Amino acid sequence: MGRFDNQTVLVTGGTGGMGSSHIQAYHREGANVVIGDVANDIGRDLASRLGERALFVHLDVTNEDDWADAVDATASRFGPISILVNNAGIQNPAAPIEHTERRTWERVFAVNITGQFLGIKAVAPSMRQGGGGVIVNIASTMAHGGTPFYAPYVASKWAVRGLTKSAALELGRDNIRVNSIHPGVVSTPLINEPTVAGQAPIIDFYSPEPFAIPRLAEPEEISKLLLFVTSADASFATGSEFVLDGGLMLGPALQPDLAVAAD
Repeated sequence: MGRFDNQTVLVTGGTGGMGSSHIQAYHREGANVVIGDVANDIGRDLASRLGERALFVHLDVTNEDDWADAVDATASRFGPISILVNNAGIQNPAAPIEHTERRTWERVFAVNITGQFLGIKAVAPSMRQGGGGVIVNIASTMAHGGTPFYAPYVASKWAVRGLTKSAALELGRDNIRVNSIHPGVVSTPLINEPTVAGQAPIIDFYSPEPFAIPRLAEPEEISKLLLFVTSADASFATGSEFVLDGGLMLGPALQPDLAVAAD
């Protein structure tokens, strides 16, 4: 018996580093999984490998018609949606605000926050029909501070916090919980590969060495938290923010040589 037997989970950005980890984690726990993404070939291949409890749907999260089609396809195959993971997100090329093009700002907001808004709007009726559900919006530790050169991404993730709390208040009496997860730096292509050609990836100038847990997170660690937040074990949590960052937001940790000196 899996924790999510007979439940149907839709994950956006379902072929990416974290998205595919989430999909596989839910599938192992018995859920029907719906892979929402624009990477058609990769998504279909993943669904094929997972078998009959998996479905790929082409889903551009900025497109309201795609959302309607995804919900309809899910209902036809599995029935109402139990869990929505608004995971799709993009990073902007590193640049100061005065050198950031408006189209970059608008594209980041379209994917990172409008996409989540449209997801909640499209999926809530399906959850209501099924008697309730859980929505998790993937945010970031960047939603708790400022980071130079990444203003579009930072601002969009701050907006995710407000959207999450408003949705939690609106949907709570429909037995729909809405929470957000705020990962630190996770070892995915978003971090390990250039955002744009010719620009160094984030990992080239980020070091976790000063922090309490001096390493990057693995996608599976975020998936484990996600499984908890969407399970019955977290039934009293809504409008909450779950941070998993290895102590990044705490600031630099006491280093071992200084700790010994203090003794």
